Amino acid sequence: MLASGPRGPLGKRTLRQHALRRLVFVLPLALLMIGLSKSGIMDRVVDRYTFRPESWFDDTALIRHLRLVVTHNGMTHDRPECLLFIVNGNDAPTATRMDVMQKHTDSCPGPKGELPKLFTLQVNRMERTVLSDQNSPGTFHPIP
Repeated sequence: MLASGPRGPLGKRTLRQHALRRLVFVLPLALLMIGLSKSGIMDRVVDRYTFRPESWFDDTALIRHLRLVVTHNGMTHDRPECLLFIVNGNDAPTATRMDVMQKHTDSCPGPKGELPKLFTLQVNRMERTVLSDQNSPGTFHPIP
């Protein structure tokens, strides 16, 4: 009968040991990803890599970017999915005004059926600048 030697890195592992090693490796990574996504860091990282200079001329990409900007810089404390951006179709294609409204639905608090206006954003697509009239309706200033 052969004596069983010490188990090294190449030794046989039981199924239990294998499962525990996987759990010790995967569980902290899963918790880290959940924490990063809840804190909004993952959203900012994705925005940094997907929002390109040509995105200033794509309303969908621009609104996705602005939704993230206005929620993370303190302009509103609403969740990004509770904001509605209404693009003024009468403006020139390079300079656009967008009304930012607060949605009230099942997942967004507030009286249903109301869309209170929070502020207006003035976007100059050629210069890549955004101005806001928050706290001063009609008078625009750079967003924080």
